[in-house]
Amino acid sequence: MKHLMSPLDFSVEELDHILDLANDIENHPEKYAHACAGKKLATLFYEPSTRTRLSFEAAMLNLGGSVLGFSSADSSSAAKGESVSDTIRVISCYADICAMRHPKEGAPMVAASKSSIPVINAGDGGHQHPTQTLTDLLTIRSLKGRLNNLTIGLCGDLKFGRTVHSLIHALVRYPDIRFVLISPEELRIPDYIKENVLDKDHISYKEVERMEDALPNLDLLYMTRVQKERFFNEEDYVRMKDFYILDKKKMELAPSDMLVLHPLPRVNEISVEVDEDPRAVYFKQAQFGVYVRMALILTLLEIEC
Repeated sequence: MKHLMSPLDFSVEELDHILDLANDIENHPEKYAHACAGKKLATLFYEPSTRTRLSFEAAMLNLGGSVLGFSSADSSSAAKGESVSDTIRVISCYADICAMRHPKEGAPMVAASKSSIPVINAGDGGHQHPTQTLTDLLTIRSLKGRLNNLTIGLCGDLKFGRTVHSLIHALVRYPDIRFVLISPEELRIPDYIKENVLDKDHISYKEVERMEDALPNLDLLYMTRVQKERFFNEEDYVRMKDFYILDKKKMELAPSDMLVLHPLPRVNEISVEVDEDPRAVYFKQAQFGVYVRMALILTLLEIEC
């Protein structure tokens, strides 16, 4: 039985297989419409979510399966003090596979150690968000045609942004990847990622504060919001939240084939006027998320079509 805690839980070959399967699902949805008939997905979301939770549910329903679960800790027995370990042991009696989001880093790993069904980490604190990373990889490969030889700008909250951390871990395994890390000093990428991932693997990267300096040289711009829920006080959040806003004028500085990605939700870091730009692909990205989660469910349940 396999779990997904981090993008590194799959080899590059296994990732490519999941992405190939997701592309086939996109092109031939009818082939997979009953693949999970009789199977149940449990969504255990201790933190609010729109896209991740609903895309997991849509994925399982598209496969002909069913869904059960909760959308906040308050609506589960966690409100009574039940541990994650006990919850997953009970859920293992009800479902065939589980997706868990939790504000505490490592909580899905604890669940996986006690579970008798596959557990998918749907985001744990500021740590990892592997299914968003699979979504990002599918989006990039489908629209750029490759996952190598790319210059990628990561912009915004690089300190707490679990989507950014997971994406870096995944992309460094492909050749000729270069990062431009765009953030204020207070929200820079953590040292442990620079030292243990970027420096260790001899990945080219530079840190800049001005988005305008980076835009002319990028193949991809990955925007992130400043996450209010990760800040310890309101004052720091208010000071940081409008540090970067991508608008039409800034987009004029970017190459004609640069793609703009965002894991969503956005607050105001991308102006709505950018939505009409063909380089803005964040809503397509959300659609790709359904296909890749369908492929992941099939892979972890070992169902072949």
